[in-house]
Amino acid sequence: MAEIHILDNSTIDKIAAGEVVERPASVVKELVENAMDAGARAITVEIKEGGIEFIRVTDDGSGIEKAHVKNAFLRHATSKINTVSDLMSLQSMGFRGEALSSIAAVAKVELVTKTKDALTGIRCCLEGAKETEFEEVGAPDGTTLIVRNLFFNTPARRKFLKTAMTEGSYITDLLEHMALSRPEISFKYVINGQTKFFTNGDGDLKAIIYRIFGRDIANEMIPFQVVDEDIVLEGFLGKPVLNRANRNFENYFVNRRYIKSKVISKAIEEGYASYMMQHRYPFCVLHITIPPESVDVNVHPTKMEVRFANQNTLFKLIAENISDFLAQQEMIPQATLGSEKKSEKKEKGAPKTEAPEPFEKERKLLREESGYNSGRNGSSAYDNSAKSSFAPKDSSANNSFSKDSFFVDNRITQTVKSSYSSAGTLPPPNRTGLYHETARGPAGNKIIGREPAP
Repeated sequence: MAEIHILDNSTIDKIAAGEVVERPASVVKELVENAMDAGARAITVEIKEGGIEFIRVTDDGSGIEKAHVKNAFLRHATSKINTVSDLMSLQSMGFRGEALSSIAAVAKVELVTKTKDALTGIRCCLEGAKETEFEEVGAPDGTTLIVRNLFFNTPARRKFLKTAMTEGSYITDLLEHMALSRPEISFKYVINGQTKFFTNGDGDLKAIIYRIFGRDIANEMIPFQVVDEDIVLEGFLGKPVLNRANRNFENYFVNRRYIKSKVISKAIEEGYASYMMQHRYPFCVLHITIPPESVDVNVHPTKMEVRFANQNTLFKLIAENISDFLAQQEMIPQATLGSEKKSEKKEKGAPKTEAPEPFEKERKLLREESGYNSGRNGSSAYDNSAKSSFAPKDSSANNSFSKDSFFVDNRITQTVKSSYSSAGTLPPPNRTGLYHETARGPAGNKIIGREPAP
């Protein structure tokens, strides 16, 4: 018979981490939610190699006091709740107290934090849940958490991660939803040193839709708001022309929390049923505010699933109000001719400024000295003289050329130009102002340089 024994702490931490930390996107989600709960007004997320090698989340929140820094990495340690009754009235994003301990168990973590009242900050480093450094440092108010080398001590978990590009796309999708869920918070997202997107944090949801999805999508979104006793529906509904082939663009949030719910998804599709073909799905950004006691968030460790106490009522409320709202809208798209679209783009587009070509100054100087510049909008003496003669007829000119007679920067020098001028004619430049492979001197002899284009 197998002996029953108690697992060691290291094994327990890794098992717990398997529930919370599935991939780099899970780490980002937990850290961003902690920043939100800390009252941050600006959050910066930076990743490298899809978040597998490097994740940094910086916020300007309340920070962690020195006495509580080590407790933050213990299992089931949290500042969000005190008793089981608090679970029925949750106002925070997190509450389980497993995020930091789970992340520290499978990665190399560095924490730098400072509260407003503290003179200095605290830096704490852990590898595989073991503390390696703890010291005072200078730091700004808030918290910065760096996660390096995710799953370094669990190679089996790391082997099942996808490519860096794919893992990075999961983080991008997550942060876009985070930004949509909290318009009042400024988000900055950096991938491999390049800023992916940035939000102002001014509370304008339409502006965030514009930044993430583009102008064409934002122009087809209609503001929507319904208040029914203690349930509030607000956000933007896309016109039926914005239909998509999957449900990925059904964006909805419950009490500012990004979740996935079959009940809400089906209710939205039911509201659009009269305007959608089969297997097409609407585009929307919908915020649902309901009493905390009517929703159970403690369903899954990732907190992506919830249960509703009155899901039938919620389903009916969403479906009927969306259907009634769309019935009042003008759904006939405005026809625009192709020529009108082109003219609109030209008017709206910023004036283009062409970059100067190389040797622009030298070419301009050559034209001014030769008198060719006056003929840009009409005929010139330069052109007229070129019609009658391509090369000078004077055979008495000196056929020997000095070192100064060679071309400089693929143009004729002052010596050759003066020789042509004495004969009363100059070689015309071609369309680009450059010259071909060879040129001939005043007496018709071949010299090193380029021949003027005919």
